[in-house]
Amino acid sequence: MENQVVVEKTKAPLPPYNRRAEMMKNIRKNKWIYLMIAPGILYFFIYKYIPMYGLIIAFQDYKPYLGIMGSEWVGLQHFERLFSSPDFWMIFRNTLILFALQLLVFFPIPIILALMLNEVRNQFFKRSVQTLIYIPHFMSWVVIVSISFVMLTLDGGIINSIIEAMGFQKINFLMNPDTFRPMYILQVIWREAGWGTIIFLAAVAAVDPEQYEAAKIDGANRIRQIWHITLPAIRSVIIVLLILKIGDVLELGFEHVYLLLNASNREVGEIFDTYVYTAGLKQGQFSYSTAVGFFKGIIGLILVMFANWLSKKAGEEGVY
Repeated sequence: MENQVVVEKTKAPLPPYNRRAEMMKNIRKNKWIYLMIAPGILYFFIYKYIPMYGLIIAFQDYKPYLGIMGSEWVGLQHFERLFSSPDFWMIFRNTLILFALQLLVFFPIPIILALMLNEVRNQFFKRSVQTLIYIPHFMSWVVIVSISFVMLTLDGGIINSIIEAMGFQKINFLMNPDTFRPMYILQVIWREAGWGTIIFLAAVAAVDPEQYEAAKIDGANRIRQIWHITLPAIRSVIIVLLILKIGDVLELGFEHVYLLLNASNREVGEIFDTYVYTAGLKQGQFSYSTAVGFFKGIIGLILVMFANWLSKKAGEEGVY
């Protein structure tokens, strides 16, 4: 009975002052770790959480000279304007299509590249290829799009020169709405695919080599080893990154799309980010552009929660 009492006492929750003491002791013990994450915490607090206060103007007729507290409250008027706008379904459709291209075409490519690089045994060749495919990530979208323009332009572009030399008619890639989306996704692959392999290569490197040895003994070839060992081992990493990617469904990047847009391809290329700039900020409609951004954030939050719920149903940990 005495032992039982002792056990029950140890299970009792610590008093508040003891919990605070334990927390401070833990902070002091791991002070360097907390110091390392401090810049990241400050970044998110300053640039992500503090600006949330400005979402209030999505429900106001915001006037800069009156400020947030002095502007007139209009409720959901800007959201009603957004949903009733003839441009809404166009930009919503374009955003979803470009996101689907990123999810279905771009997302698997870093995984495939990581699996292919993992099979290379010549370390010099492997590192050389890694360096070459990483380099585009460090170039801005201005540089990437400019290089594409030089290659695809009708007047002296290398691609059209090759097409003309083969006896075919030149193609106006830059002004043709049908080529906007392929051009967009190919540029995303060119710039980001190599950089995306870093996480997957790290995950593949953590797989126990003994599993491959056991598979070899059982007669499994390299394809079967990848399918039955490597991919299941990195499945949790793939799902977490997929959830985060789904959260960015309406966040396709303003700079890249804006540089590709022109009067000819606007119907297939205008997305929420460029719409906020052209219809909102350019015309000084701060409340309206904030309402569009607020809508984007809510959709992203719902999709992250839904994808996280699905991953837990599938037996994975998810992101929270």
